[in-house]
Amino acid sequence: MTRALQILLVDDEVAIQRAVTPLLRSQGYDVEIAGTAREALSVFERVRPDLIVLDLGLPDADGLTVCRRVRAESDVPILVLSARGAEKEKVAALDQGADDFVTKPFGPDELLARLRTVLRRSLRTGEPGTGRLEAGDLVIDFDRRRIVRGNDEIRLTPKEFDLVALLARNAGRVLTHRAILKAIWGPQAVDQPEYLWVLVGQLRKKLETDPAHPRYIQSEPWVGYRFGA
Repeated sequence: MTRALQILLVDDEVAIQRAVTPLLRSQGYDVEIAGTAREALSVFERVRPDLIVLDLGLPDADGLTVCRRVRAESDVPILVLSARGAEKEKVAALDQGADDFVTKPFGPDELLARLRTVLRRSLRTGEPGTGRLEAGDLVIDFDRRRIVRGNDEIRLTPKEFDLVALLARNAGRVLTHRAILKAIWGPQAVDQPEYLWVLVGQLRKKLETDPAHPRYIQSEPWVGYRFGA
């Protein structure tokens, strides 16, 4: 019999606990609840969950502390709950190792979809970023560093391919501007977002059938980018 996946819900709002817990259990997940950072870390050590749903506003410490402590010893997926407009907090959480975020208030379908995406990515087997990935009408060949649509190869510069590969390896996950700049250009470039803006503009012209409404290189305003298919 397959073990139910274990989710740790960390939120001090009783209304959130009462709404989210039965929702997750109705989907077959086991749920543990914590209302403080201290309790969250204690439960994490005890049950070692498959995923953490983490509110950033906790009464005894901010959620970034929990994120940082967990990430120091585990790669368990972390889905952050954040208040609308809290872009700095979202960026900080993602830079601390969170996998994605859902903005409050949120609908049940959005929460479950983000949760499934994060879990799929974490349970994927094999070495990431090798071989081929089919995304929509694109085929990304990581080993040969080429992208094909139908029978036509899309010609990319090395940096353009590096960016596509980085996003595609983390498909569905938001990568912050700083994380992308550091990965593509190095730590000296983290405060030069214009490099990234120019590269994204070039890529969208080559990959997107409608660059004004991108399907693949999707923006999360003030936060970063995610790869969609």
